[in-house]
Amino acid sequence: MQSIIVRSSRTLLDANVSVDLTIGVCLVTKQQLKKFIQLLTEKRDEIVKKAKQTLEEDMTLDANDLPDEMDLASSEYLQSFTFRLRGREKVFLDKIERALRKIDEGTYGICEQCEEEIAPKRLEARPETTLCIRCKEDQERLERDYS
Repeated sequence: MQSIIVRSSRTLLDANVSVDLTIGVCLVTKQQLKKFIQLLTEKRDEIVKKAKQTLEEDMTLDANDLPDEMDLASSEYLQSFTFRLRGREKVFLDKIERALRKIDEGTYGICEQCEEEIAPKRLEARPETTLCIRCKEDQERLERDYS
């Protein structure tokens, strides 16, 4: 079986994952990583495509094309809304790039908080995640308590 080493403080035995018990390292198959790379790359490409579209089509407002102030105000609002969406997508793009770097570094799939392995189902649903479900729930609970 071809594998890539991923650091982990926990050992796990699973049909798709091998564990070297002598050094406590979790091995993720190349097939699994290829799937995550593909998912992340597709998401990244979609965000970049939308950003280019925004730059080409949504960057300018021509007052001559808008007959009155209400039309201009409405167009400015829509443009502002589009830019806010692109701003959120920029944050998401950074998360995707970070996940791809972690794959290159061999640390993908390890929770940044507890250093446990992130469940494969969670990675499939959110391949850009950096936290296991338990740590993410704890984070959300703290955010909810402080807001």
